Amino acid sequence: METLFDGYSNTRETPRVRKGAAAWDEMFPKTDKPGNPRAPYKELYNALAQMSQEELRGRTEALASSYLAQGVTFDFAGEERPFPLDAVPRVIEADDWNNVERGVQQRVKVLEMFLADVYGPQNAVRDGVIPAKLISTSSHYHRQAAGIRSANGVRIHVAGIDLIRDQQGDWRVLEDNVRVPSGVSYVISNRRVMAQTLPELFVEMSVRPVGDYPYKLLQALQASAPDGVDEPTIVVLTPGVYNSAYFEHTLLARLMGVELVEGRDLFCSNGRVWMRTTAGPKRVDVIYRRVDDEYIDPLQFRPDSILGSPGMLLAARLGHVTIANAVGNGVADDKLVYTYVPELTKYYLGEEPILPNVDTWRLEEPAALEEVLDRLDELVVKPVDGSGGKGLVVGPDASKDELDALRERLIADPRGWIAQPVVQFSTIPTLVEDGMRPRHADLRPFAVNSGDDVFVLPGGLTRVALPEGELVVNSSQGGGSKDTWVVGPIDERPGKGKREHVSVSDLVAGQATLESDELDSTSQTSHESKASLPSVLPQDHDATKRHQQQEQQQQSTEEGVN
Repeated sequence: METLFDGYSNTRETPRVRKGAAAWDEMFPKTDKPGNPRAPYKELYNALAQMSQEELRGRTEALASSYLAQGVTFDFAGEERPFPLDAVPRVIEADDWNNVERGVQQRVKVLEMFLADVYGPQNAVRDGVIPAKLISTSSHYHRQAAGIRSANGVRIHVAGIDLIRDQQGDWRVLEDNVRVPSGVSYVISNRRVMAQTLPELFVEMSVRPVGDYPYKLLQALQASAPDGVDEPTIVVLTPGVYNSAYFEHTLLARLMGVELVEGRDLFCSNGRVWMRTTAGPKRVDVIYRRVDDEYIDPLQFRPDSILGSPGMLLAARLGHVTIANAVGNGVADDKLVYTYVPELTKYYLGEEPILPNVDTWRLEEPAALEEVLDRLDELVVKPVDGSGGKGLVVGPDASKDELDALRERLIADPRGWIAQPVVQFSTIPTLVEDGMRPRHADLRPFAVNSGDDVFVLPGGLTRVALPEGELVVNSSQGGGSKDTWVVGPIDERPGKGKREHVSVSDLVAGQATLESDELDSTSQTSHESKASLPSVLPQDHDATKRHQQQEQQQQSTEEGVN
């Protein structure tokens, strides 16, 4: 064990940490040296004690090779690389997770009510809870979506709520993702390989499985179908193979037993959406779209888009198709709206937020702007419509020229930015080139809303910044991931049930989702009526344009891990 954690304690302080509070280490108390882990990590620590650094590194390399063979990759500077998975999982105790689960459920409910309000009566604006100008100036508020409502009233079918632990170990919401959040495919893939790598620990630690996610998503999509449709036809709409999340699109379509389509597979007629199949047109009732708003309907947004289908929004307005997630959800992702969520929670639910925000300055307020300009070298500044870490500036790491340029941008467009203190994300032991070292991590729990219940996937995606001291966890900045284990007895609230004893083989089999051949019974489309795949068409005159638009969307919209 000494060799595996050799030097770990000596690297828990970086120059940035020495200027402020130290990060909260999830495995070891701050005052302790490796050898006395926190309670949730004791069994994992004991298992690691039996391994050498070389053995653990060998397992990590095997995971990378497995991912490369499966196509679980991401694009980095034009090169396909296996998505980094660290062999040391993150562990969260049941009581701790129950609080996270309730907080995420509350957050989703509030954002649902906010979206229904902002595209409807706008009571929160009328009552002075949130400024009208904030809504009208949000780049993701789309008037075209006003008045469109799914049959069961759900707009946020899938949410990814990004969380961090602060210096005291308390969970805080970092940002909301309710447009087209991605990353759940890595949760499923991570669990598959980790369950095969450490099967005994899954039994000993009572790790909750993640295999229910595709089924829960399918149920939620079915529940959102138009009125009168008992057996809805559901499709996953992808921008195409050049999108960085294409692996996820294909995986979810396969595991749900539904068709994966591109915009050219669909057409609209008589206010309805149809899918081209080898057996003729087939009506589509629910579209789980992974195409951004601006590309989904050229009649309403970008007229040059070939990633969506003309007339899709009209079909949704007429109640003939459900688009999930709903068009226009991005206004709830606006980082200035984020600052009002605590007030919105009290307004809509009459409750205090279970999960607090990170303290944030609204730069459109003159006093806040003045303070932030005086402290730029101490703060993190973010564009309000950014995602994936794009445009973020960490003041302590920025040069004088970068701060001067940022100052000019803030003065010119204060509405476009927020500022936050540099929060030391919690650290988790991670195997890097120098050995086992503390690295900063965040957490994206995924929530699925059926209208009757908000299901929160146990654990979610832990993203870890691999460079020392780095706080940006995105893979494009050198980040990786960890499997996230929620351990301990299942909460015995009504409807939760109790854990039954299972064998090692049964538990491993249930940890991740069944493969597609085991889901044939849930498939709603026979082999005879498969969608006519665009890739086999003899001519594709729009191929270059399609490629360009897929890459454009990838750069700006999908709220993913990249």
